[in-house]
Amino acid sequence: MPGISIHVVDVARGTVASGMQVEVYSAEPRRLIAAGAINANGVLDDPVLAATFATGYYEVVFHVAAFYRGSVPALPAVPFLDHVTYRFGIADSQQHYHLPMKLTPWGYSCFRGGA
Repeated sequence: MPGISIHVVDVARGTVASGMQVEVYSAEPRRLIAAGAINANGVLDDPVLAATFATGYYEVVFHVAAFYRGSVPALPAVPFLDHVTYRFGIADSQQHYHLPMKLTPWGYSCFRGGA
């Protein structure tokens, strides 16, 4: 099953990052493919992501500071992480690319998962 799936977990709170805004772009040329908020299951639910994507580079932009703004403890006026851009390559368009992200206001981990 080809396509891209994105799953975001807020490890600072031990929950999914429901409500975080995320955008997916083709990188060359840069073009918006999908955008929306992480849902209650922790995923970006956009049917466009089930498509077969051409080989090449893509970018996912996570709006970390906006997600944590107003949380306790409050972020400083200039947060450590604002928009986090994760650039990745699709080498085989017939494979599924699962992109889990684990984050806090001070750090994150993105990798290719096996879902």
